[in-house]
Parts: sequence; structure tokens; C-alpha cells
Amino acid sequence: MRIAEFLKPDAIVDELHATSKSDILRELSNALAKTTPNVSAQRLATVLEERERVNSTGVGEGVAIPHGKLPELSTLTASFGVSHQGIDFEAHDKKPTFLFFALVAPENSAGLHLKALARISRLFRNASFRESILQARGAQEIYSLILQEDAKA
Repeated sequence: MRIAEFLKPDAIVDELHATSKSDILRELSNALAKTTPNVSAQRLATVLEERERVNSTGVGEGVAIPHGKLPELSTLTASFGVSHQGIDFEAHDKKPTFLFFALVAPENSAGLHLKALARISRLFRNASFRESILQARGAQEIYSLILQEDAKA
């Protein structure tokens, strides 16, 4: 599985403007909605917010992977955003979060969902990769960096 299978260039936000967890989820959902026209941004935000209430998806090292499942989806979809200012996303290491990879999967795709989460986690463990994303200029460069790093893994 490659990230390009579920992350499209239109779903990259090179500068998230939100300063709260719920607003970040809404911005990511707006980006997701661009590539999933049959599901509203509000519906996507709701599923991500519901998952966050269970436990924070702020994995630490400045990274969060908000995720959820929706029965009306037929395929895995994702968005990615950068907050250069960083926000409190209730990460496990208690540090600000800068990089957000939102993932929404069809309801009955547990295996696929877990594989995608593992792949994203593996990529973002690399500190120099995280730094290169923060230094990138624009959504297209961010997308290219993600694809290049994914090709190595």
C-alpha cells in the first residue's frame, strides 16, 4: 500500500490556520471533502471529533493522525495539513502538534485502515522527514516529499 493511493494533492493544506483541536479537524475535513464529494465536510469532521473524544490521536513528536470510519465511504481517503505555529492537540508527549494526517476509511475496512495508520506512523517517525515537511514551500512540495519518503519505506 502506498500513500498516493489515498492521499491526493488537492487534500494537502500547507498552512492550517486553526488554533484549536476542533478547528484543526474542521480544516482537515474541508480538505478531505474536496476529494470525497459524496460526503460533507461536516460529516467528516463529526467522525474525526467522535474518535478524538475516545482518545487523542496526537502521537507525539509533533504529529497527529486523526482517523475514523464512515459507512458511506467506498474507499480510504486522507488529508494532510501543517500548522507552523503548532497547537495543543493533547499529544501523548504533551508537546505542540505541527503535522496532521487525517484518515477516513469505509466502515468495514479494519485491515486496510490499520495498514494505512501503520504506514503513516512509520513515515512520520523520521525526524529529518518531519523537518523537511515543515520547511516545504507549498502544498505541491509537501505532497512530493510525502511520496518520496513513502517510496523509500
